[in-house]
Amino acid sequence: MSADNSGGNVSVPLRNLLNSIQCIRDRAKDGESNESDGVFNLSNFWGTLNQAVKAVSLEATKLSLAFSKPPLPSQQDGEKLSESILKSVLTLSTVYYWLPKSQGVSLRRQVRDATVEVLDGVTQLLEVILSSPLQSLSQEQLTSTGGVWSACDRFAQLPQDNKAAVLVVLSSQIAVVKDAIEEIEQALSEAEDPFNDVLDDDQEEENPRGNQDTYWSEQDRRVIAPCQGLMKASTACLRKLTSAVKANGDSGSPQNVAQLDDLADISKEISPGVDDLALCLYPPMDYSGVENNVSKLAALLKKFLEIIRSSHVCGESELTWVQFLEGAVDHNLQKAKDLIQQDS
Repeated sequence: MSADNSGGNVSVPLRNLLNSIQCIRDRAKDGESNESDGVFNLSNFWGTLNQAVKAVSLEATKLSLAFSKPPLPSQQDGEKLSESILKSVLTLSTVYYWLPKSQGVSLRRQVRDATVEVLDGVTQLLEVILSSPLQSLSQEQLTSTGGVWSACDRFAQLPQDNKAAVLVVLSSQIAVVKDAIEEIEQALSEAEDPFNDVLDDDQEEENPRGNQDTYWSEQDRRVIAPCQGLMKASTACLRKLTSAVKANGDSGSPQNVAQLDDLADISKEISPGVDDLALCLYPPMDYSGVENNVSKLAALLKKFLEIIRSSHVCGESELTWVQFLEGAVDHNLQKAKDLIQQDS
């Protein structure tokens, strides 16, 4: 039998607990921090947060063990378990709310996501216990319990300040852009004209075959080259910014924290821009679409470099590569446009 069908209605406190945690989770997804005028101690915050996470992990383990074999807990014991878990969950969410946006939006988002993941895990565990037959510890219950542990363990790997949080964002963006570049390079290296070996000798050059839906023409490949150059410039911007943040990034003042968040936010726009450009490069190529996406990505990269230039992470040595990459963006944009115009 499941907890739902047990005697003494032990499911009642569990269902109430489930509803409460779902509400806490939903509030955490959208809730604002409790801003205070006093000095915020980030080190104390992490110490308290980690203790709160450990408490949730322990309470989830107790819950799972209590429902791992007969006999089921009594309704009274179920209420005690539920109260204890709810207390630990409320403590975790309360401590999360302590973290003010002034410590960095990027940092707060990552702490929020980790907190919500724990609450999701506890929710799933409760749902499994309420629905699973109580004969022995089910694989689903084991998996759900492990999910809570895994979500709690993630806190040990969280960035400890906004500088570290921004570096996490940049790293993920570099990986996405790198994948897009590698995919188009792979496609180009494998793609061949399927009709190349059956081309009639007397076919006139000015009358190319009409079916170009599955391969790139030589003109297509010429247009793709500067597009690839722009995509690689995107990676270079992200990599160079990563180095600059590591060397010069500072989370010690509100202004610098805000600048780091601005850099993280615009960096998230680059991978969609690269993806949009990459997608329109596959045959059959629509040159107007290519030109549109090339222009959009170039404009975004120029804006990105301008934000870098005006931020505290840009010193004299960084200014050199900022200027170089601005030139690379302009060069590839103009080259792509010129090649497209030649064909129109």
